[in-house]
Amino acid sequence: MRTPVELDPDVDDEAPTGNAITAYDERHYVTYLRLLDAKAEGADWKEVARIVLHRDPVAYELRTYRCWQSHLERAQWLSRDGYRKILKQAAANESGG
Repeated sequence: MRTPVELDPDVDDEAPTGNAITAYDERHYVTYLRLLDAKAEGADWKEVARIVLHRDPVAYELRTYRCWQSHLERAQWLSRDGYRKILKQAAANESGG
């Protein structure tokens, strides 16, 4: 991992897309985990967006929903597929490659 993980960072309007792990992803691993936990617990998306993403779902409902949705989708991708890339990167770094 090249980028330090932050515990409660601000987020962009949209999470990254694509099949590469980005520096943004690395900075937001905790954010993604919090979103997955909230989803598993059935938490209200508006409350999650306010607490985890620092967004105002009352004043900017559509924009906030899109932000929450894109970050949740990215978190789900990381938990399904992206983590394999993280493991490969870590293994390559340990072997010097």
